[in-house]
Amino acid sequence: MTRKLFCEISPLTYKISYEGHILKRKITDTLRANISKDKYDTKLPYIVFEHQSLMRRGLRKVPVPVEEAKVKNLQIAAPKVNRVLIKPGETFSFWNLVGRCTVQNGYQSGLMVANDGELKKGTGGGLCQFSNLIHWMVLHSPLDVIEKYHHEQVDMFPDSDRQVPFGSGTSIVYNYLDYRFKNNTSTTYQLITYVGDKYLHGELRASEAPKDTYEVQMIDEKFIEEGGQVYRCGKIFQYVLNNGNLISEKLIKTNHARVAYDTSNLEVVKQKS
Repeated sequence: MTRKLFCEISPLTYKISYEGHILKRKITDTLRANISKDKYDTKLPYIVFEHQSLMRRGLRKVPVPVEEAKVKNLQIAAPKVNRVLIKPGETFSFWNLVGRCTVQNGYQSGLMVANDGELKKGTGGGLCQFSNLIHWMVLHSPLDVIEKYHHEQVDMFPDSDRQVPFGSGTSIVYNYLDYRFKNNTSTTYQLITYVGDKYLHGELRASEAPKDTYEVQMIDEKFIEEGGQVYRCGKIFQYVLNNGNLISEKLIKTNHARVAYDTSNLEVVKQKS
């Protein structure tokens, strides 16, 4: 018989293990990490990249009350990140700024994606849209992503007004699944984040004019049937250009995600046996 881990013995031991992990990370961050925390009321002068993300997508699997709860959660979280500076040598940590999502802090029960790719409801659900927005902006800059998780092993919804490539999102769980990037440049950066009527808005700004431009593209995306199951496949690349000339390219993500919706209207390639 396989011996159970301490966290698997009972709900209580899971809770103890979970809280212990959170405390350990807080202590580690206090002692070792140079986490961004200072804010600057004035916007830095140069826009590196800006993006807006539609909050209410009207997907069939997502009830309206759950989607409205997500909007409320974003309205609470966005100001906690807004105008933060990421100085040279500092690390941005999503959870260090946003904090824990609790009912006492005003968060509502929104939609979450579990480890197995299934949908569930939880307090603070929907905030991955916020970390997705930040990540998409960071991909268009020289900032270095040092911690990122994803739940793209399952393609949950058919494309609806998709603005960014599938697979470029993030997965976050307080506080052990964090989204972090580090500023290894000599330039100070700043995040501007706010909620409008329809969109979650973001700007990545800098103290100096950008020298390069960045493009992120999906290459060779296709739907492939393997063993009776359809998968969404493709590769995401980041391209760095200077005066229009390509100076480097980097593979960001390789997708191989099980499609969890009706594929009858898709062009599916059958894998050769």
